[in-house]
Amino acid sequence: MRVGIIGSGRIGTALARHFARAGHHVMLANSRGPQTLAPLVGELGEKASAGTAQEAADFGDVVVLAVRWDQKENAAASVSSWDGRVVLDPLNPLQETAGGIEVADTGGRPSSEVVSSLVTGAHLVKGFNTYLAQVLAEDPAVNGGRRVVLLAGDDPEAKRKVAELANSSGFQAVDTGTLAEGGPLFQTGGPLSGPRTALTAL
Repeated sequence: MRVGIIGSGRIGTALARHFARAGHHVMLANSRGPQTLAPLVGELGEKASAGTAQEAADFGDVVVLAVRWDQKENAAASVSSWDGRVVLDPLNPLQETAGGIEVADTGGRPSSEVVSSLVTGAHLVKGFNTYLAQVLAEDPAVNGGRRVVLLAGDDPEAKRKVAELANSSGFQAVDTGTLAEGGPLFQTGGPLSGPRTALTAL
């Protein structure tokens, strides 16, 4: 599969490594320009390349929006049209403040609804957001099982594509339903969110 990843922070880098290791082609983009990604692309090997956000979106069968919460508007605006694209949303509504990391105000809306409003026309799939970045980067095979990736989305085919990425990379995808049904279960603050409820498929 071809995966465009917008964002080269810890989440984007972890996913790029997992997907490239599984044999998928990845194109990474960030706000600083493709040339700044040369070391990471070199590490990932022939399955990886770098481009602009628009190029990554055009490249991917799945496009990952792997940026900080406060960067989501700029990242979404860097692509001319999201219509018909399969978009993976691993974002959590967290922001850095003088007092530390705090949950951002979403106006009472699920975080996936906020992201969906920025990528109009896309088939949004929520997932890969329940693990700390350093845990996500680790081998998904643990304790004789596989780390579970919870997915939510309104388009079955879009979820199938993201599930294929997850499963082929060593995770176990679980469909929690639509964005309205499943999203709130594992977004920040939900009953299935956070490291204390990390799930393993045995």
